[in-house]
Amino acid sequence: MEENRQNTNNIIGVDEKISWGKAFLLGMQHVLAMDLYIAPIIIAGLLALDSMNTTFFIQMCFLAAGLATLIQTIGGLRLPVVQGPSYVPIGALAAIGGKLGLGAVFGSLLPGALIIAILGYPLKWFAKAVQKIIPPLVGGTVIVIVGISLMPSAFNSIYSAPGNVGHNVLIAFVSAAVLIICILLGRKKKGYGTFLRLVSVILAIIAGTITASFFGSVDFSSVKEAAWFSLPSFFPFGKPIFDLQAILTMVFIYLVILIETTGTWFVVSTVTDSKLDDKRLNRASFGEGIGCFVGSLFGGTPMTGYSSNAGIIAITGVASRMAIISAGIILVALGLIPKLSAVITCVPEPVINGIFGVVCVAIVMNGLKVIQNVVIDDRNMMVIGVPILLTIGTIVLPKDLLNSVPDFSNYILSSGTAVGAIATVILNLIIPKERERTAAAGEIH
Repeated sequence: MEENRQNTNNIIGVDEKISWGKAFLLGMQHVLAMDLYIAPIIIAGLLALDSMNTTFFIQMCFLAAGLATLIQTIGGLRLPVVQGPSYVPIGALAAIGGKLGLGAVFGSLLPGALIIAILGYPLKWFAKAVQKIIPPLVGGTVIVIVGISLMPSAFNSIYSAPGNVGHNVLIAFVSAAVLIICILLGRKKKGYGTFLRLVSVILAIIAGTITASFFGSVDFSSVKEAAWFSLPSFFPFGKPIFDLQAILTMVFIYLVILIETTGTWFVVSTVTDSKLDDKRLNRASFGEGIGCFVGSLFGGTPMTGYSSNAGIIAITGVASRMAIISAGIILVALGLIPKLSAVITCVPEPVINGIFGVVCVAIVMNGLKVIQNVVIDDRNMMVIGVPILLTIGTIVLPKDLLNSVPDFSNYILSSGTAVGAIATVILNLIIPKERERTAAAGEIH
């Protein structure tokens, strides 16, 4: 544990024991900084859910995220990974729901989740696949792609949030500036430096929310209207319908999500200096699948490890699993207590996205850490650079063009992360390595 902290900037190690009070505070920081409710809101809008069902859908995504986090952190990967709704399947879920209804949406989620779990255990194929198709070059590039693909969404959310654009930019700037100042002051290892680093995200949220209140951008009226307690139920949106095409589509989407979340595991492994051995990787795949399966039973969407939280670990230096377990418990509570989830959703979007922008920077930098020891020859330059180019190209793809392609292509092209991740894996597999080409040339001569 001591060695772990010497090799990283962590103040608190992965398995270091801390008080539950401290763990709760640190876990709350992770929850507050997450944009957990954004993906469910987008999906609910695309599925044309009414306001009541939208609120309930967001709650169930909180519940699913909490259960998946506890499963992954306690029994799966056993590293500080917070699970949350993935952005990758948004287009696919909207298309399936629009054509076949909500029953087909949740019917398509269950088989794919079980397949992901089975790849880890009992088959134990996942670790072998990672060794073959997701080496550090690919994993690090995927992390960089995740950070780059999320940056525009932070800015777009700031510009499109309710209220005056200038005010929103100022609110986001204050939130980001406070976080950056706390990070820089946190370089002092003792005294106030440690304190500021530990609570940097909470301080940024408080400062941003206070700034937003001056412009009338804070509204807690929904908290008063929300109920105190709400019990979950199996398949709250109707009996699942198992459509073969929808299932096959989501199986493919799950595999893309798995590549995305493996990139997050590489980030967490890097910032915590924890080895990703075969046993841990297979447990992680099993935990990912079971977490998604359980969440889908209660009406949640596919979960993935959130790179933003890995960025928060890098920023705060808190790698404790106890803090993430606390975050999982808080997320479950948010799913069961609507008033609490309403409080979270009242934090103004510019505040969250100002912080989120800085977190994206941390994600990209940690991706670069993973690949820093890779020799950047012509081959590796293409493996790294072309997927980044394709990611940016996908992000700026005109909506009209996106809507004109076949459904399956639309599902993939709706996610810059998916396109970039797939391109990285394929290029790494098909472009020969320099040593192989040199050896072949020697044989010819």
